[in-house]
Amino acid sequence: MTDQWPYPPPQDDGSARHLVPGLALPATPLPATDGHSLSLARLAGRWIVFVYPWTGRPGLPNPPGWDDIPGAHGSTPEAEGFRDVYDAFRAAGFDVLGVSGQSTPDQQEFAARVRLPFPLLSDAAGALRAVLGLPAFETSGVPYFKRLTLVLRDGTIERVVYPVHPPHTHARDLLATLAR
Repeated sequence: MTDQWPYPPPQDDGSARHLVPGLALPATPLPATDGHSLSLARLAGRWIVFVYPWTGRPGLPNPPGWDDIPGAHGSTPEAEGFRDVYDAFRAAGFDVLGVSGQSTPDQQEFAARVRLPFPLLSDAAGALRAVLGLPAFETSGVPYFKRLTLVLRDGTIERVVYPVHPPHTHARDLLATLAR
């Protein structure tokens, strides 16, 4: 894969400006692909939480208009990027989680297919999106997260990356930034 990204880049529309360092996350439990329920507010230590719109499944179409939505494409390569540098994040003192609005069964299929070493959290009910005011877009009446990454320490935001672009190099770019 090259470092060139063929899809339209997202713009910073300001919809994440309220997610500031020092903000304590709400105690909103979400189901995880490993069978547990996790609340970002209760995570001890340092965490990378990448929030992504949607992962496709081979042989199934993307949502309508997906190719034209800036920032929509790239969830699979982004997750694979975090998978590929997961050990380096762990060595640097971070653990990793992904969050999307997809159902847990869809996320479990994806996590198994691409062999993710970390859990994904499902916000299919939109509870976290609503309580945190997470940036989202809609197509065909279905809401999807806009891509962003939270760097957390003990359930509190240390840093926000928004918008995330390009998604396929985001994990290694973030790791390089945090290592400085």
